[in-house]
Order: sequence, then C-alpha cells, then structure tokens
Amino acid sequence: MELARDGILASAGDAIGRVHFPHSGIISLVVTLAEGETIEVALIGRQSALGICAALTGGPALTGAVVRMPGSASTIDVEILRAAAERDAPLRETLARHEQALFAQAQQAAACNACHTVEARLSRCLLRLRDLSDGDSLAITQESLAQMLGVRRNSVSLVAHALQQANFIRTNRGTIEIVDLAGLVRSACECYGAVKAHCDRLLGEAPRGPGA
Repeated sequence: MELARDGILASAGDAIGRVHFPHSGIISLVVTLAEGETIEVALIGRQSALGICAALTGGPALTGAVVRMPGSASTIDVEILRAAAERDAPLRETLARHEQALFAQAQQAAACNACHTVEARLSRCLLRLRDLSDGDSLAITQESLAQMLGVRRNSVSLVAHALQQANFIRTNRGTIEIVDLAGLVRSACECYGAVKAHCDRLLGEAPRGPGA
C-alpha cells in the first residue's frame, strides 16, 4: 500500500487488523491530549513495523499512528502473523525485539521532552528521520515537526531559521535538507545517540547514521 503524508493509520484504542511493514516513508506514533495537542513517542521506518503488539498480545493500539513522510508498505493480516509467531520461536523473538525498540524510544522521548530545548529536540528529530530515510532531503513540513515535538509551529520556524543561519539545514516548502551533518549532530541532545544505540542493538545496525 501507499503511505500518504499525514495519513492516519490508527487511533489509540483501535482494534488492529493489519500489521504494516514500511519499505519507505516514516510513521510517527503519537499521543493526543484532551485539548487536541499531539506529541510523538516513537518513529517507525523500514527497520520495523506498525502493529506488532497486536500480533504478540492481541491488544488494541496504544497510540495514534500518522504517516510523517510518504512511502510504501507491505501489510499482513494480524491473525496470520500471530499464528506464524506462535509456530516459530525465532520470529516471535524478533517481533518482541521490535516492540522493545519502540518502548525504548518512548522512554527516551519522555525524558527528552521534559529536559531538552526545542533546538536540541528538533535536531534529534531531523537526524532520526534521516536515519530512517534514503537521503539528506526530508519530505517533512514544519507543521508536522511541530506536532511531533508537541510545540507551536512558530517555535519550530524560529529554531529551523536558526539552524539554517548556522548552515546546518536548508528549508524549502515541504522539505528540509541537511547540509552539515556534523553540525546538526552537535546541535542535537544525547537522546539521538541513545535511541540509535538501542535500535542498533535490538534491530541490527541502522542503514544510515552520522557520517554515512
């Protein structure tokens, strides 16, 4: 299936009927508060899948799932995947590692959102998006970034302008290009490295990263 930008794949509490395995594009797991604010707790790209928890436990979606960068994915009926996991211990263990990676992201996001500046968090987010995509040009809007970080759009605009003035990124309508990877790494908080280390350990080495 195609993953259309801003497409909603799940809402918290939904029964999960299919598991999505992205080939490209990026899915954001978000928590929505009572007054409509959203904040991201994890990103899913081609390393992982959306809906694994249902294949392991049969539970509903615990967060919303929104497509942040467009792409494509394969899907499978959750009951078929669950039956396969019950028959095959290595598959079941692999799925469990992917859920652990999402949990590690969510834990780190809680600490990051409480303690770090918008500039550090935006830099961390852009680096993570780069790791899960095919290049330094990110098809992401500032509005989407604001929703992911749980801040106002003008806060993202101000920080993005500062990063552009520092020649770390270049902004265009609907696209952000990373032009100084090392500079953006210096601008990011420690949470970027922590999440990357967790994902590399649990899922295998990421296809991209600083210096790639």
